[in-house]
Amino acid sequence: QVQLVESGGGLVQPGGSLRLSCAASGMIFSIYTMGWYRQAPGKQRELVATITRRYSTNYADSLKGRFTISRDNAKNTLYLQMNSLKPEDTAVYYCNVIIANKDYWGQGTQVTVPS
Repeated sequence: QVQLVESGGGLVQPGGSLRLSCAASGMIFSIYTMGWYRQAPGKQRELVATITRRYSTNYADSLKGRFTISRDNAKNTLYLQMNSLKPEDTAVYYCNVIIANKDYWGQGTQVTVPS
């Protein structure tokens, strides 16, 4: 079955950087659009970025220039490089793929940027 496992979250000071990873299994990773989403306390889950099988990327407008999504098809792994982190980036970050109209999510990884 499809499994997505995120890692790389943690506590980082404002202005710092983190790189999140999402290891995928049980699917042909290279053919699917992959995405990162996040959910802050008391807020709805929101799109961070997506990357297609042809490496075309899309970002939430507010995150352009600070976050970079990438993928390594040889390693079945999705990445999110986050720079210049702000307290408002504090959230649980989730990896996502849609296969046959079904959403698959990882368990999430917590990113905390103290104010």
